[in-house]
Amino acid sequence: MENPLLQKFNTPFESVPFSQIKNEHYLPAFEIAIQMAKKDIEDICHQTDSPTFENTIVALETSGENLSRISSVFFNMNSAETNDEIQKIAKEVSPMLSELRNDITLNPVLFQRVKAVYDQKDKLNLSSEQQLLLEKKYKNFSRNGANLNEDQKNKLRQIDKELAKLQVQFGQNALAETNAYFKNITDENSLKGLPDYVKAEAKSEAEKRNQKGWTFTLQMPSYLPFMTYAENRDLRKELYIAYSKKAFQNNEFNNESNVKRIAELRLERANLLGYKTHADFVLEERMAKSPEIVKEFLDDLLKKSKPFGLKDVQLLQNYAQSKDGVSKLERWDHAYYAEKVKQEKFNLSDDELKPYFQLDKVVNGAFQVAGKLFQIQFKERNDIDKYHEDVTVYEVLDEKGNHLALFYTDFFPREGKRAGAWMTDFRGQSNINGKMVRPHISIVCNFTKPTADTPSLLTFSEVTTLFHEFGHALHGILANSSYESQSGTNVLYDFVELPSQFMENFCYEPEVLALFAQHYQTSETIPHELVQKVKNASNYMEGYQTVRQLSFGLLDMAWHGKNPLNISSVDSYENLAMEPTNVYPIVPGTNMSVSFSHIFNGGYSSGYYSYKWSEVLDADAFAYFKEKGIFNPEVAKKFKKLLQSGGSVDPMDLYIEFRGKKPSNEALLERAGFH
Repeated sequence: MENPLLQKFNTPFESVPFSQIKNEHYLPAFEIAIQMAKKDIEDICHQTDSPTFENTIVALETSGENLSRISSVFFNMNSAETNDEIQKIAKEVSPMLSELRNDITLNPVLFQRVKAVYDQKDKLNLSSEQQLLLEKKYKNFSRNGANLNEDQKNKLRQIDKELAKLQVQFGQNALAETNAYFKNITDENSLKGLPDYVKAEAKSEAEKRNQKGWTFTLQMPSYLPFMTYAENRDLRKELYIAYSKKAFQNNEFNNESNVKRIAELRLERANLLGYKTHADFVLEERMAKSPEIVKEFLDDLLKKSKPFGLKDVQLLQNYAQSKDGVSKLERWDHAYYAEKVKQEKFNLSDDELKPYFQLDKVVNGAFQVAGKLFQIQFKERNDIDKYHEDVTVYEVLDEKGNHLALFYTDFFPREGKRAGAWMTDFRGQSNINGKMVRPHISIVCNFTKPTADTPSLLTFSEVTTLFHEFGHALHGILANSSYESQSGTNVLYDFVELPSQFMENFCYEPEVLALFAQHYQTSETIPHELVQKVKNASNYMEGYQTVRQLSFGLLDMAWHGKNPLNISSVDSYENLAMEPTNVYPIVPGTNMSVSFSHIFNGGYSSGYYSYKWSEVLDADAFAYFKEKGIFNPEVAKKFKKLLQSGGSVDPMDLYIEFRGKKPSNEALLERAGFH
């Protein structure tokens, strides 16, 4: 059979021909592409010429191109449009890919060639970008076992193979538990407090399931509004506990043993490579450099923010006591009372704001901001294949009308799509020997679907989520490096959140809101006093939110910056790790670790702190824009260069070049109101 994944994509901009790809194409394509990648490596190893930067380092960079392309299509589908068959293939393919990575990094002949080029790096007259690539390739070998003996290499292979399987299993269990739960309600009195749009969505969910009444799920667009608005405290508790015990129940999807085993294997792997912990291994290649620095960073922020977090909770406790006689506030009360107090304190509610945030207009607003800052434009293309009818594809053009990128958006929840929001790519950017390859970038979110009579309307928090992912997308779209492995978002992990978090700041600016915040029924622009309320409320509950984020960072470091070998209970270990950040009582029977996909199934192990680390950078960067004007062309030009450079320049050098100095946490503390 002809396999479209193995042919050149004969489509506009070589975009993925999704409609031609069937599930049965994936496994054969992987098998053949893995053989092709192995052949590329053999060709590098067996050439008779002495090792050079071109014939070894660049050849290694461009090896396995077909496999990269197939992997990006497949794993993006596994996140956004999965099914049992795709999940089965993922389980089969992940160890194969892990094995190939080890075949490459543990290949002694290949390592000797890379080392030969590395040893003469000072004589090669390389550009700084080439030097970084050489350094990265060499470290990729030395940090992944090239200096180990044969027995140790075999051990490393076993560990990586098992890890690959466990991580896939972890993600599948968390997804299965999210999809399995639903709460059907037939008594309308139980829906008190819920806005009409939430009820309409729940009604259509019930119809979809052939149920009467209203159905709520653990998908964010269903779960979050319920927790925020439902007056029925018992039902909020029920949903909260269902959400918080995902993969923590006595069934086949329980992730406790997976969590322990993943943490143990990561430690064993790090020890084998000569590192004290997994975090020591990971952080060597981050701006933060060591677990001690991360711990110090998190503890310092916790010391500064916890008094404000406790104050936030006390404010809600006083309110709940006086209004509803609630003597002890619980975790399932937080969103509900935070929203109530926000409405009273700032006279502001999501319900009041949502009509001004029509998804299509917000997207258009984000495009306009990017246009003003970076002179780019987005044109919808209907001739480009997509993997689901909800997806929209845009061509991105530069100021001269030249093609820059393809940009895919996928905004609504569905059965085969994991929760949350993320940016990804189907093709990275590179420019080797004058052959420019422009990127194909995608953002995936889970916003409320339009209904028959209402368009998709966003909460303000969802508006910032969209701008956040769009910031990542811009990092990819504007990429202008020579090598894909250093292009776009391929930067140190604690730098990658800078562009995304930076873009969130624009959502609070009246000048920006005026571009897209128009009432979906009356077309009236959002009134000035509403904008002022948004600004006034911008650091509302910031103490609580900061402490919450720090709790995730500390939990991550507990699993990866310490020895997890003697942990008998995942639950008590987690409680101990998060104890310093507790502002609410612990809820027995619930657990975060077992569904903490960022660190056990995503790429954030030992890296969750980077959200806060990047916040220091984004607050400092935006303070510079505020000082000079938020669309100041000179400052925007410097920031564009930072985005274009990707990982081809050391991030601190890049930041100092943009800002003129090292980042300071003053702007973050001020923005958060922690002074």
